[in-house]
Amino acid sequence: MRQNDTTARIAHVFSGTFVHSTPRAAVEILENCALGVNDEGKIAFIEKDIDLVSLSKIWRFETSDIKQLGKNEFLMPGMVDTHIHASQYSYTGTALDLPLLEWLNTYTFPVEAKYKDLDFANNVYTKVVRRTLKNGTTTACYFATIHTDASLLLGELADKFGQRALVGKVCMDCNSAVPQYKESPSECKVETDRFIKELLKKEYPNVKPVVTPRFAPSCSASLLSELGEIANNNNLHIQSHISENKEEVELVKTLFPGCKSYTDVYLKHNLLTDRTVMAHGCHLTDEELEIFHETGSAISHCPNSNISICSGMLNVRNVLKHKVKLGLGTDVAGGYSPSMLDAMRRTLDTSKTLTIQDPQHQTLTFEEVFRLATLGGSEALSLDEQIGNFVVGKDFDALRVNVCVPDGPIDLFPGEGPKVILEKFLNLGDDRNITEVYVAGRQVVPFPDT
Repeated sequence: MRQNDTTARIAHVFSGTFVHSTPRAAVEILENCALGVNDEGKIAFIEKDIDLVSLSKIWRFETSDIKQLGKNEFLMPGMVDTHIHASQYSYTGTALDLPLLEWLNTYTFPVEAKYKDLDFANNVYTKVVRRTLKNGTTTACYFATIHTDASLLLGELADKFGQRALVGKVCMDCNSAVPQYKESPSECKVETDRFIKELLKKEYPNVKPVVTPRFAPSCSASLLSELGEIANNNNLHIQSHISENKEEVELVKTLFPGCKSYTDVYLKHNLLTDRTVMAHGCHLTDEELEIFHETGSAISHCPNSNISICSGMLNVRNVLKHKVKLGLGTDVAGGYSPSMLDAMRRTLDTSKTLTIQDPQHQTLTFEEVFRLATLGGSEALSLDEQIGNFVVGKDFDALRVNVCVPDGPIDLFPGEGPKVILEKFLNLGDDRNITEVYVAGRQVVPFPDT
């Protein structure tokens, strides 16, 4: 598992236990391994049971520079949050008493309208980027707001703190209970073009724009067509929502009577591509899932949000059976936690609830959910050739996990091996156990100012 090119300088070498997923194994545990990261932030080698002195001569690094992981430590890939509203972070943990459409008009749109104020935006966006990084989210697919300058600021902050991010300026031109929180189709096109142009001009290495129609009920057919054209002309990612709750699905039928389904709305406006990720999908039919498979579009499963505002429960097993790409999302603030560990736990809870309702349902395993939060998320965002697991040539996005930090949430007992330690971390751990975070080879947590 070596690169032939040994000319790149080795910036980091880790020795110990590594845990990741592959297409064949939901969890693969690599013990007694050494992993090297070059100065371009890419994984240069992964070697098992090899003499480190010999390895240091091959790759020209000092053995004194090796980071030795302790017996209760491991490295895992960074987690990928495939759906999070950065602009809703200020009221995370509150306002969970209404169904989706009322929730948007009562809580969400009034708060998002405040992002015209860049000081307000800077305060919230700084906190959400730092919080998610501390919790191990190395890649985030963000919804911002309709405000171009504030959305550009989110991209700037993600780059500053070192997070890999897709950032979307929200587009919506109808059905908002807050009159000032929508744009005309022409304004939206002009501002979306400006957002894309200016963000790309920054040439941030790991922050890119994503075309973001909020969802079909808040977008006219003409706006959806414009956005589909913009995304395809610029070869950009697309993100939106679909089939989150039943009332929304019925509303879409009324608003788009010429379309066969919610999925058909996006399909007819060229918004379903192999770089599209749609949040929720709780009420998609098998026929719609077939369209997702055929187009290569992905679903972001957001179980905390789906439960918290009583939207529905996605049958992940059925989505995977249809060979649809799927990752996990926190969906802050419909979801009350910005932690992807919580997203994994709620994914298991939802799967177990479906099994209670139907004993024939095959419950997801914690190993499968681990893969969804890492490699699955990278596949959902079409970034799996770059991130998602420990493969030579991929970017080194990783978490150093210590399950025995002082006053931490986990107790260990004699004889517990690495798989048990992983399961305990996934079920019991929190940001205290994530001692270091790396994105593209750069250590971003602990933060430089702490």
